[in-house]
Amino acid sequence: MINRLCKKLNHSVEVRQSLSSLRQEIKDPDKKELLLSWIQDGDLNLTAFLSDDDAKTRKNAALLIGELALSSCVPALFSAYQKEETLFVRESYLTAMQSMDASFYLSALKERFKELSSYKPVPEEQKHIEKELHALSDLILSMEPYRKHPFRSGRQTFHCLLRTNPLYPEITQQQLSDAKTSVSRLGVQVKTNHLNRLLPIRTWQELLFQVPGMTSSKADPDTIAKTIAKSELLNLLSNTHDGDFPFFFRIDIKSKMSLSDRSRFAQKTAQALERYTDRKLMNSTSYYELELRLIEGKSGIFYLLTKFHTIKDPRFEYRQEYIPTSIKPVNAALLVELAKDYMIPDAQILDPFCGVGTMLIERQKAIKGNTSYGIDHSPEAIEKAIRNTQNADQIIHYINKDCFTFTHQYAFDEIFTEMPYASGKKSEAEIFEVYEKFFPFARKLLTPEGTIIMYTRNRDYVKKLCTKQNFQTIREFKISEKPETWLTILK
Repeated sequence: MINRLCKKLNHSVEVRQSLSSLRQEIKDPDKKELLLSWIQDGDLNLTAFLSDDDAKTRKNAALLIGELALSSCVPALFSAYQKEETLFVRESYLTAMQSMDASFYLSALKERFKELSSYKPVPEEQKHIEKELHALSDLILSMEPYRKHPFRSGRQTFHCLLRTNPLYPEITQQQLSDAKTSVSRLGVQVKTNHLNRLLPIRTWQELLFQVPGMTSSKADPDTIAKTIAKSELLNLLSNTHDGDFPFFFRIDIKSKMSLSDRSRFAQKTAQALERYTDRKLMNSTSYYELELRLIEGKSGIFYLLTKFHTIKDPRFEYRQEYIPTSIKPVNAALLVELAKDYMIPDAQILDPFCGVGTMLIERQKAIKGNTSYGIDHSPEAIEKAIRNTQNADQIIHYINKDCFTFTHQYAFDEIFTEMPYASGKKSEAEIFEVYEKFFPFARKLLTPEGTIIMYTRNRDYVKKLCTKQNFQTIREFKISEKPETWLTILK
């Protein structure tokens, strides 16, 4: 097939169709190699078709050159791009050059981007100009690594929304006693001039901004884009970041729409927003530094929020290693905060199912213990726990073994752990057996006054088995509804 198509091209037979067919054929790596051999042997010159009278032929030729990554063709592609008068073809040359080194033309491409950004297209040109702009932007960014605008809070009033565990927003609110706060179903709303005081709090899941003039909109892409463009967002970006426009954004839609409908809605909103901000905001799914969050409410309107990816969040930087079952650090931090009243300073602490060490590390950050031990049957988890603990600049002793074979010279004051749960690797019967072994094990290793602080998905097993070893539940906190999980404290 490749040979036949190449011969057709050399005889100028069905050129457009042959180029299109070749693009389909080279998805097979072997056929791609065969086509490359034609080109490398000098038996086929694809650049000749960049000057064809037919616009779609020029487009297919450019895209085929890009898919083959023919670096020697960059000068021909750039020359054809400069000469191209058909709008829908221009994007193709730029897309093709993304797979090659076009850095020699970087200055000219940046100048073209600047020129096109200030151009006011007539309606019939608009779609093609937007596509060319995006292709230019992607090509430039592929050659010149994008540097996010450095964030500086400055003298600025921030309207923030701290997304939290929906059952415990007050845990985060209590740590903001010096700020004006309120609680909603979305989290903790905060008005503050001191953003840096929010950043170290370990129990919020996400920091979003409620930009004045940009709170809600009817469910229409154009209306949403106008609302955002007329809001204080551009001023906020300018006042809190170093560097000039444009800023790159992405749109994230939380809605009951189908995935395809959400994608179309986001694309239309992004295109309109670029127009209404004179390209001061540019859409990119790869290099974005702010996220526009559109959350559909029950009445059909969208709530509009912003997330700055330019704000560094160092709270959990230590957790570089994890396994699929690892608890999220923010969830472990919430458990610690809820259980604080039942912890003692300078305690001897044991986590018999420690995983990658997150629970013990967060426990130590809240109330410093004396000696901490973590046990896990997985060598991989223990290795990762050691690295995370070193990153956190803590000392925790880790042991790779079945915890039920573990013995120690002295008793522990506290067991702080996330219990195993049924998954692809463990059945419900196996998990019940773990709980049956756990309470005798805990009684053996804890002091008479010792405490179990347990995160569990099997509350019924705890209730059924704990009393057999004279443990009593003294406090419970429901952590999530689906799956139902609990923080249980036993003495």
